[in-house]
Amino acid sequence: MERILLMEDDETIKKELAALLRANGYMPVDEPPCRLALLDINMPGENGYEVCRRLRESSDVPVIFLTARDRAEDEILAFGVGADDYIKKPYNSSVLLARIGRLIKRKDSSVITARDLTLSLSDMTVSRGGKKAELTKNETRILFCLMKKELCSREEIIEELWKESLYVDENTLYVNISRLREKLRGLGAEGYIRTVRGVGYRL
Repeated sequence: MERILLMEDDETIKKELAALLRANGYMPVDEPPCRLALLDINMPGENGYEVCRRLRESSDVPVIFLTARDRAEDEILAFGVGADDYIKKPYNSSVLLARIGRLIKRKDSSVITARDLTLSLSDMTVSRGGKKAELTKNETRILFCLMKKELCSREEIIEELWKESLYVDENTLYVNISRLREKLRGLGAEGYIRTVRGVGYRL
């Protein structure tokens, strides 16, 4: 059963949403891990924007904002912090379920394989032979680059990491490659990442 993070400040609406999710094969939960997050903006303590930012620090899980706020500024800010969709209340149950299903299906397409490794971009995990290892954002992007192409130059990998506006240099790349190799070793995939002298790396 797919876990849906449900954060809603109105208890009546929260119960309605929880019942709707359960009736359609989903499991509403109060904390990650989850396959999708359904967030209100107005919540006691940490608001929806802050929750979305926190999720984005460690995950690419789909995020839908479901809120009574109808100002364009709120919608723009939601997408700015990483939302995938923005639905205004009152919501249509069929439309909400359709959008949840679409985003989960899109997330499933973010799984790629190479050799006997399976990389999940959304969960940031790599698995092999029934074993799984969690990856950082850098490690995920490096492995993604290596799984897309037979041979990747150092410049190509650094460019991939720069997409997240991270400061990356040769030393940062070396450290991340070393950590990624260690995690693959734990899956029994020692030696999978090979150094090509003067060029870069290959899987």
